[in-house]
Amino acid sequence: MYQTLLTRNESGIFYITVNRPEKMNALNKAVIEDLAAAIDEVYNNQDIKIAIITGAGEKAFVAGADISEFLQLDAKGGTSLAAKGQEQVFDKIENSPKPVIAAVNGFALGGGCELAMACHFRVAAGNAKFGQPEVNLGLIPGYGGTQRLTQLIGKGRALELLMTGAMIDADTALRYGLVNYVLPQPEVLAKCTELAKLIMSKAPLAIAGCIRAANAVFDNRQNGFELEIATFGELFDTEDAKEGAKAFVEKRKPVFKGK
Repeated sequence: MYQTLLTRNESGIFYITVNRPEKMNALNKAVIEDLAAAIDEVYNNQDIKIAIITGAGEKAFVAGADISEFLQLDAKGGTSLAAKGQEQVFDKIENSPKPVIAAVNGFALGGGCELAMACHFRVAAGNAKFGQPEVNLGLIPGYGGTQRLTQLIGKGRALELLMTGAMIDADTALRYGLVNYVLPQPEVLAKCTELAKLIMSKAPLAIAGCIRAANAVFDNRQNGFELEIATFGELFDTEDAKEGAKAFVEKRKPVFKGK
């Protein structure tokens, strides 16, 4: 189905692997198109409850973009490239009502760092490296890197990385708050799966509400407090909220249905 991705759905967990190890899993037009289709599948397939994105091999998550595709671009083409990628992939990941976790198993540079940051949180291997080296090409990030990096690690640290093009290692990324965990590489996917199973045991509509409300913190078009209040209230009309309260009173585990 996909030219550049390997996908599988195991008990509601949809694993998406960028599969260009010979190119360090670099993003190109085909990868972006495949990722857009895969994220649409996450949104639309009721059998998918949560997604995990990783890269093939042990060297790279996604080590940037395919620079050869930049050579023929002018201002109009560059703007279109960034806008299309943001709309179809990066923004859709960030706003997905189903959680998306990044399993960062190596280099996450440029568009790869942006892909990891668009996910709801990140688990990194000890060999992971993060960076936005676009200034080395006379460019800036175009898939949300300036915005999400600043949101995640703060303006001063973000501007230093953006302006120097420097890479940081996994431990520094953990200290900065860019990743949630750093583990030996063989344990990364297992940790993501463990977290996915834990999240899947919770109420899906409440999980979607958490994502929506947390994202509103950084969206000046929305009042996050008002959105939280509205979502809190709306959830009282769901079967899951009634089941959750009933199960708590009855001292048993709730059985959520996403309704």
